[in-house]
Amino acid sequence: QVLLVESGGGLVQAGDSLRLSCVASGRTFSVGFMGWFRQAPGKEREFVGRINWSDGSTDYSDLVKGRSTISRDNAKNTVVYLQMDSLKPEDTAVYYCAYRNYYNPTFNYWGQGTQVTVSS
Repeated sequence: QVLLVESGGGLVQAGDSLRLSCVASGRTFSVGFMGWFRQAPGKEREFVGRINWSDGSTDYSDLVKGRSTISRDNAKNTVVYLQMDSLKPEDTAVYYCAYRNYYNPTFNYWGQGTQVTVSS
């Protein structure tokens, strides 16, 4: 059983930065992808970015590219971060981390989410 727990959300002002954390437990995360998604009220969940556990490579949505960085804690192979800079009100959403292995086409383990609210 995989358990993912996000933290770090909150209320910030436009232009501020925020770092979200995702702590994973229940298995060894040396392979697969850890992704970040978000869902704003009344909208569908959307992809933010992902990191490849094995080599640390990352991919980002155009919505956040250049403003966000996903990283992992190499000392603890179970923590992933989402650093968000130059936040905009449209970044307001519940942010989720999720995991999938290389053989699964979809993310099948999800955290409970953390709320990020950006005021103008």
